[in-house]
This record gives sequence, C-alpha cells and structure tokens, in this order.
Amino acid sequence: MFGEFVPLFLMIALATGLALTLLAAATYVGPNRPSGTKTMPYESGMDPVGSAHERYSVKFYLVAMIFIVFDVEVVFMWPWAASFHNFIDSGAGLGVVAVISLFAIILLVGLVYDIKKGGLDFEQ
Repeated sequence: MFGEFVPLFLMIALATGLALTLLAAATYVGPNRPSGTKTMPYESGMDPVGSAHERYSVKFYLVAMIFIVFDVEVVFMWPWAASFHNFIDSGAGLGVVAVISLFAIILLVGLVYDIKKGGLDFEQ
C-alpha cells in the first residue's frame, strides 16, 4: 500500500536534506563579522524609537479584516467577469447577473455599515 508513495517520500527526504545541507554550509562557510552597527535594529534608515513590543490598535486589525473581505470579493468576482460571455451565450445571463448583483449589494451594505461605524476613519 505504501509502496507507491516511496518515490514521493524519497523526494521529500532529498529536498529536506538538500535544504538543511545548504543552510549548514552557509552558516559555516559564509563570512561572520558582526559589529555594533550591523547588529542594531533597522527601521527604514532611522534609529528605532520605543519598544519593539508595542501593541497595535484595534483599528489596524479592523482595517486589515476589511481589506481581506473586499479582496475576497474580487477573487469571487474575477472568474464571474471573465466567463460572463459564456453565461450570456448559454441563456443563463439574467440569473447570473441577479446572483452577482445580490452578492455586490450585500458587500455594499457591509461597506456602508463600516463607514457609518467609522472603520475607515483614520483621524482618530
């Protein structure tokens, strides 16, 4: 039963072995000349200010979730738009337009709700 997976396991073992060998070789063969300047934290060419363990605002996470929601919207609408001419040719055009319009309306309601709640207000 597992005989047919032997080539797969062999390939995984070889890839893992090669990756570990290359990492070890880079560690032992590569140059290692640390200095005070090289070991300093780097923040866009400026000296770091404050602790690196500061907490992010909840607003950051809300904006990230909104971005993900509308990014997923594009992922769902792109194939629909790319194959729209096929739906028209098959006679299912009106039903498909109704479904995608309902999808867009639901997302639009979510966007309006988010704007009313101040989710995109960055002045606060």
